[in-house]
Amino acid sequence: MALGLPSVLPNPQPAIGELIRDRQPTFSFEFFPPKTEAGERLLWQAIRELESLRPSFVSITYGAGGSTRDTTVSVTERIATDTTLLPMAHLTAVNHSVAELRHVIGRLAGVGVRNVLAVRGDPPGNPGGEWVRHPEGVDYAEDLVRLVRDAGDFSVGVAAFPYKHPRSPDVASDTTHFVRKCRAGAEFAITQMFFEADDYLRLRDRVAAAGCDTPILAGVMPVTQIGTIERSVQLSGAPFPPALAARFERVADDPEAVRRLGIEQASEMSRRLLDEGVPGIHFITLNRSTATREVWQNLKAGARR
Repeated sequence: MALGLPSVLPNPQPAIGELIRDRQPTFSFEFFPPKTEAGERLLWQAIRELESLRPSFVSITYGAGGSTRDTTVSVTERIATDTTLLPMAHLTAVNHSVAELRHVIGRLAGVGVRNVLAVRGDPPGNPGGEWVRHPEGVDYAEDLVRLVRDAGDFSVGVAAFPYKHPRSPDVASDTTHFVRKCRAGAEFAITQMFFEADDYLRLRDRVAAAGCDTPILAGVMPVTQIGTIERSVQLSGAPFPPALAARFERVADDPEAVRRLGIEQASEMSRRLLDEGVPGIHFITLNRSTATREVWQNLKAGARR
């Protein structure tokens, strides 16, 4: 696989992998690329409102099949040049040749973006469909990790799955695949969203038992409306905890009560994770700032007690 010359980053930014190991716990936010002008306004409003909280970093996702590749890169570039935030770009292998992936990596390097979350990604249109490798692409996330690391002085993260990846036959093989990604050069990981602290703790324990000490950040998304529950199942590929779903069902007819419960649950879970020594919490914002700010403020208030 011809890689060419490594990218040289002008004024490279801090490496997230180093921040996580040196400055625990980290707090970070995840955004997704907008598809409309109204969506773009919403995104930048959320970015500006959350910027004042001084997060450790922010990440920008990558649409299924690379459908938002250019928008992901342009948003990441703008965050790097027009804000005080440290950006991380998601990068997926779906529908991309090695040459195309290197082009994206080069664009990021051109504005000094050093941090990349490397994920294999889901097939476009059907996340549960058959995964088909691009004929000139890569097979697995660990291959993508190597590609990014070989392309320059990048800090690379990967995804972790508290329940196991939907395509993994069992938890044991999922753990093996995760460790291989880390040994390919990943410096940190971020979990898919989950809603019970024990799911994260079991993941951390089994990875440690496999001899891997890669820091794993917890992906947290507050439930702010009943529809969020169904969406979370689609996004994470994992079932929503039945006992927690029953709590939401009891207040389903009261949107404000649903929102209050979601903020409370996310705050309580995050507080327990911090007590258990989680290296960082990564808030999935859905490009809105209010719920994330409330959970953040609850955690800060709890820390002052």
